[in-house]
Amino acid sequence: MKLLLTSGGVTNPSIRAALVGLLGKPIEDSHALVIPTAQWGHPMCGPTSVRGLITGGHDFRDLTGLGWASLGVLELTALPTIEVHRWASWVRDADVLLVDGGDAAYLSHWVLESGLAEMLPSLPEAVWVGVSAGSMVLTPRIGASFVTWPMAADDRTLGVVDFSVFPHLDAFPENTLDHAERWAADIGGPAYAIDEQTAITVVDDTVAVVSEGRWVGFGT
Repeated sequence: MKLLLTSGGVTNPSIRAALVGLLGKPIEDSHALVIPTAQWGHPMCGPTSVRGLITGGHDFRDLTGLGWASLGVLELTALPTIEVHRWASWVRDADVLLVDGGDAAYLSHWVLESGLAEMLPSLPEAVWVGVSAGSMVLTPRIGASFVTWPMAADDRTLGVVDFSVFPHLDAFPENTLDHAERWAADIGGPAYAIDEQTAITVVDDTVAVVSEGRWVGFGT
């Protein structure tokens, strides 16, 4: 897959241009599936926030509210109870997966449990747009401070990319650069701290930062 890893979504023209470049066509001609699963694992999320995500409400104007040709919902917790041939066709027919934030450890569990992880290598032209946990889930580790799901064994996630992501730089009191530096020291590998105006694109082995804001690389 082609990856657009963000902290807050498609928040500025530079990130939007990067998304259109990955899609190879306008957003208005692209068919999307939104994955809300990570929200269920986070104590600050719930039915109201999931509803806003799915309906493209104001708080989600930079993800589901971008004006997609069509927008469907892919709830990973349901997939193990559905025949694979049904939901696999939904994924293959989508141009983009919009993977929202919440708890990355919970999301990682369900990407694996649902069988979606096995499908990803067979989708070379599809785009994964991650927001917060939806970006972090593709990394090797998220750091213990970002694990809120009590059933998580540790902070390891899918390891699709070889770097970690610290999202929401400067957006919350606990997401300062000092915090990011301590987090990166614990991660012990390549990492990026990104704010709401920054994204990371990954195409094959090429990694690029797209930003109209602030970001810091650690060991990259």
